Amino acid sequence: MTQLSNNGYLKVIKPGPLTTLQDAGRFGVRRLGITQGGPADLHAWAWANWLLGNPWGTPALEITLGGLELQAEQDCSLALCGADLGATLDGAPLGCWQSFRLRQGQTLRFAMPVTGVRAYLAVTGGFIAEPVLGSVACVTRDGLGGHLGNGRKLAADERLPFSIHADKLPRRTVPAAERLDYRAPASLALTPGAQVATFSGDSLFRAFNSPWTVDTRADRMGVRLLGPALRCTLNSMISEGIALGAVQVPPDGQPIALLNDRQTIGGYPRLGTLTPLACARLAQCPAGHQVRFKATAIEAAQHQHRRFRLHFSSDR
Repeated sequence: MTQLSNNGYLKVIKPGPLTTLQDAGRFGVRRLGITQGGPADLHAWAWANWLLGNPWGTPALEITLGGLELQAEQDCSLALCGADLGATLDGAPLGCWQSFRLRQGQTLRFAMPVTGVRAYLAVTGGFIAEPVLGSVACVTRDGLGGHLGNGRKLAADERLPFSIHADKLPRRTVPAAERLDYRAPASLALTPGAQVATFSGDSLFRAFNSPWTVDTRADRMGVRLLGPALRCTLNSMISEGIALGAVQVPPDGQPIALLNDRQTIGGYPRLGTLTPLACARLAQCPAGHQVRFKATAIEAAQHQHRRFRLHFSSDR
């Protein structure tokens, strides 16, 4: 990458198992078979940018399961939200849900998950990358976006650019109610719809009144849940477009909640759709964590999302 005089850099010492660059996502291209990408935990990503006064959509790093080590080549202001991945700054413990200064030569390290799965690291002004189809969101499966534009996760010895400018830290604190406890059982708001009427009454009762366990088969594409088998009367159906949070039920009766890197169409019956904040909460659940579905009307889901987005309006 060419050195630019007005840029600062974070050097990647260790990349961790999966660290990617994510903005708000890639929209308007699903007709081409291209999914949206973006932060798996929209909630933590948004608050990390807010702490620095960054506008909605500013690119930040999504750090999955820790293992990342960065060294500052220039002073910068950063913010960390989301999972507790055992972060340290020059060996001293660093808490989540706060902004901080990283001085030239200092090292920021992430160990392994204490609570949650994904942490978000924002820099004042955002990390710099060339948009692909209108977004820098990294989707490794599609080979699109990210820090190099080719869908790659971070690798050792790479350098992440950001703009150098007067970046006095805003005096901001994430509200206590928004600093989520990822150890608690997760209640996931789900708007019933699609083929919900084709499931048996017993299956619908179990779906909303039984705990579900996060399977080991979970990634940015989707999360498989283990619990009582759900039965549907549909033997086959024509593939349909798949929204973020769609809960598909394959023939084995175990639901799959589809997330940011999902396929664009699918042919399994759907119980309904998780709200964006429910998707964000699910993205922080490790294997073995218990979740429950909470039936939510579309009007209530829309109201919840509007209230969330209001925190990040430009006049706040």
